[in-house]
Parts: sequence; structure tokens; C-alpha cells
Amino acid sequence: MNFKKWKPYIFWILLAEGVGLLAGLLTREATMIYANTIQKPPLSPPAIVFPVVWTILYALMGIGAARVATSPNRTDEDIALNLFIIQLIVNFFWSFFFFNAQAFGFAAIWLILLWVLVLLMIIAFWKVDRLAAWLQIPYLIWLTFAAYLNFGVYLLN
Repeated sequence: MNFKKWKPYIFWILLAEGVGLLAGLLTREATMIYANTIQKPPLSPPAIVFPVVWTILYALMGIGAARVATSPNRTDEDIALNLFIIQLIVNFFWSFFFFNAQAFGFAAIWLILLWVLVLLMIIAFWKVDRLAAWLQIPYLIWLTFAAYLNFGVYLLN
């Protein structure tokens, strides 16, 4: 496979990973404070799990978006990629609401919005490239778990 075919994959993966990295860097201090001061619900994983999982999920997001962007099925590509960008923006801001502002209730509502957007994105991806849609299922599952954690933190704090 030549570089021209890899270019969209590199672009979309770097975009997704870059958004995650930037959010992580901008909330790093607040995340450390959170880790040491906030009561967490049962099943909360150790802090090291989050960057590992998110790195994988952002890569899968990027691969899915690249598959949609390069698909010969152009009918629903714009809708699918617009949903991808919108959910990525909503994803980015959740960290600020949860960690920096410690607005746990608002962050939980924001996370529901993100969950719905990701579901809509999966449906849109499915119309263009089924593998791209399947690659987003771990993301939706993780967001479901994150919602449990977010609501748990809200209730305990």
C-alpha cells in the first residue's frame, strides 16, 4: 500500500489522538486533584487504565473516520464525518466539565449527549462502511461505563 492510501488514515488518526492529547494536557492538573480528592464509585479502574483505553479508542475512531472518508460509497459520507467531528468536539469538552469545573451533574448530562452522538455516528458510519461502524462499538461501550462512573461520582460527591 502506498503513502497516498495511508494519508487519510494518518490524518484522521492524528486528528482524533490530537484532540485526546490536548484535552488530557489541558486537564492534567485537575485530573491529579480529582484522583486524590474525589470519592469514586465501585469498579473504578486505576488511573493508568484511562490513557491506555482512550489512546486505543481514539485510534479506532480515526481508523473508522478514514474508512468513511475513503469509501467509494459517497452518499452519506458528509453526514457521517460531520457527526464524527461534532462528537469529537463534545468529547473534548467533557473533560473540562468533569475535571476542571468538577460539574459532575452537568458532565453526566453532557456525556449522555456524547453517547447519543456516537450512536448516531455509528449508524451513519454503517451506511457508508460497516467495518468503520463496528470499530466504534468499543467506544460506545466505554462511554456507557464512563456514564456509570460519572453518575457514581456525582452521587458520591
